[in-house]
Amino acid sequence: MSLAIETEHLVRRFGAHTVVDQVSLRVPSRSVYGFLGRNGAGKTTTFKLLLGLLRPDAGQVRIGGIDVVRQRIAALRQVGALLEAQGFYPHLKGREQLDLQRRLLGLPASEVDRVLELTEMQAHGGRTIGDYSLGMRQRLGLARALLGAPSVLILDEPTNGLDPEGMADMRGFLRSLPERSGATVLLSSHLLGEIEQIASHIGMLCEGRLVLQGRLEDLQAEQDGAVLFGTDAAAAAIDLARGLGIPADPCDGGMLARFALDQPIEAASAALNHQLCTAGIAVHTVAPQRRSLEAVYRRASQALSSTSNIALA
Repeated sequence: MSLAIETEHLVRRFGAHTVVDQVSLRVPSRSVYGFLGRNGAGKTTTFKLLLGLLRPDAGQVRIGGIDVVRQRIAALRQVGALLEAQGFYPHLKGREQLDLQRRLLGLPASEVDRVLELTEMQAHGGRTIGDYSLGMRQRLGLARALLGAPSVLILDEPTNGLDPEGMADMRGFLRSLPERSGATVLLSSHLLGEIEQIASHIGMLCEGRLVLQGRLEDLQAEQDGAVLFGTDAAAAAIDLARGLGIPADPCDGGMLARFALDQPIEAASAALNHQLCTAGIAVHTVAPQRRSLEAVYRRASQALSSTSNIALA
């Protein structure tokens, strides 16, 4: 698996307080990687370390295989970023703001039209930024980050403050970015429901520590172990499962069986299905159930709390 962003045991302290604690990120190329954590978890500090705005106290950062600390300019040539402070000139028009940025980067004038089209802002490029809605400002920030066709985009809370319609538009746009631009997208958020609809991969940060990381669908499956068996004989199926020591309950007219997390769910559900069929209980559906991202995050947070005595809100 090719990695666009990689960190090794990254640490950053402010005085006696460790804000980023041994974080080892693995962000696959052309993925949408959701970096999750409540406010104050260390997400923005991690982004500043990735962008060379802060120096780590320990650990390494590599973007496209290039060490950010040792070769900062070469590494960051691959990166476009949208941080919370956008730094627009409100009296300029959107197109003028982008033209100023592309001149600083030494890019051709055609780049402005390209990024306006990519972000669907062509109709608004001639308007004054001071008259933009928050959603339009976010789009303009993304257009600026996309100047020069970077292979990596680092976006800090890109849906923050948007209304429901604006959030829905931004979700669709971010999901499509790897296919439309070829870029890897790393975005932070404390809104788990939003990330669940956008990201292909996630990392979860609790109190500065990375507690979970991987493909979203894999993490949801690993954290559950529940399988729905569709059957017209739910009561008999539940009795049989419980007799085998498998917790089971009625669900949607069938049976929900919960397997131990150390059991391969495919093999365990196949074995139970065989037992049900052997007992003459017809099964018409076997469907693994995935937990919501919020449930996955809560379990990971509780596991960290139990091992470190950190009280999480």
